Amino acid sequence: MPKLRLILDWMLYRLALLLAAPLIPLRLLWRGRREHGYLQDWDERLGAGAVPEGALWVHAVSVGEMRAAQPLIAALRAAHPGMPVLLTCMTPTGRATAESLYGGFATIVYLPYDYAWLTRRFLRRARPRIGILMETELWPNLIHAATHAGVPLVLANARLSKRSARGYAWLPALTRACLQRIAIVAAQGEADAARLLKLGAASVRVTGNLKFDIAPPPEMLERGAAWKVKWGSRPVLLLASTREGEETPLLRAFAERAPAEVLLVLVPRHPQRFGEVADLIETAGLTYQRRSVLDGALTPDTRVLLGDSLGELFAYYAACDVAFVGGSLAPLGGQNLIEAASVGRPVLVGPHTFNFEEATRLAIEAGAALRVSDAADLMGNALRLLNDAPACARMGEAGLAFTAHHRGAAERVEGLISPLLKA
Repeated sequence: MPKLRLILDWMLYRLALLLAAPLIPLRLLWRGRREHGYLQDWDERLGAGAVPEGALWVHAVSVGEMRAAQPLIAALRAAHPGMPVLLTCMTPTGRATAESLYGGFATIVYLPYDYAWLTRRFLRRARPRIGILMETELWPNLIHAATHAGVPLVLANARLSKRSARGYAWLPALTRACLQRIAIVAAQGEADAARLLKLGAASVRVTGNLKFDIAPPPEMLERGAAWKVKWGSRPVLLLASTREGEETPLLRAFAERAPAEVLLVLVPRHPQRFGEVADLIETAGLTYQRRSVLDGALTPDTRVLLGDSLGELFAYYAACDVAFVGGSLAPLGGQNLIEAASVGRPVLVGPHTFNFEEATRLAIEAGAALRVSDAADLMGNALRLLNDAPACARMGEAGLAFTAHHRGAAERVEGLISPLLKA
């Protein structure tokens, strides 16, 4: 019966891929209307990009995963100097992030779609020493091809929310087969490990969250401090990594409740939405300036600064007094709050943080973060904190202690991976 279920799962997965095939170029063209990177490098998505042989291969689907890989890649390069590095991703923003972080030493390409012939072509051309899949990237054909090519796979910084676990459970035999072909599963937390074991992983090591090991870049902290000086003595509320459906209620709440001296810094998660969010600010009747064209100090009547720049999130955190981390007011699972805490800023999050369940719970328990229910609740708590310097300082100090306490994942994961590279 288990073998029959595996055959059935494979048939369903391959049927889904077959039905999706004609839609892939249409999807790329559609997304390319707003983000031109989707119109480029299609050869890489077909497994035909230029890649080095025998590399340390890391796959990080997009921005968050690409950033999370940074301390692990640094640890592995230090342990294995001279080994070429190959990075794969799926999104243009992930690729841009990879270029900014690793462009000086790594080859960066899109991972081909999970069709058997494409994954075989990619692995035949790259012949990597090892494959490290960041967070939760279970691609059946890729894993199957890597097994047959003798490429050991590692699932690093693995996280699995209840929602994602329910999704994988639709193809239980195929999910189990994928997990059992992975040499090392290194989970962020105990809850992630338990769900991965339930889905069929042979063994799971709890190594912690690599994102705790990302130190705020000194140049970004200096940039944020310089911005703060230019902005004057105004209290600064940062809305970071906001997603579609969140900005309108947040801007309305700010316009209705915030005193004129409070500066709102609004940084959308996705750069293709910068123009859309600018329109939302205008619709809310708020004066604003764009970071991309800002030259010098803000004008006195500016209520909102639109953070339409890339790679400066740490600087925005350093320049603010209170930070909200988006993707959490709408049911989208939240974004990484560790960065804000590591800069020593009070953190507010919404009710929907299932993608960062463990880190959010630990931050709230440590007194570094506060959960709010909606935009009005967020604005009320933010204004309260902006008027209570001792409370802000306590939360900021709790954030610094919280992030320092949970560091060390990169060293632990590197210790698991290095024996495979030496074998």
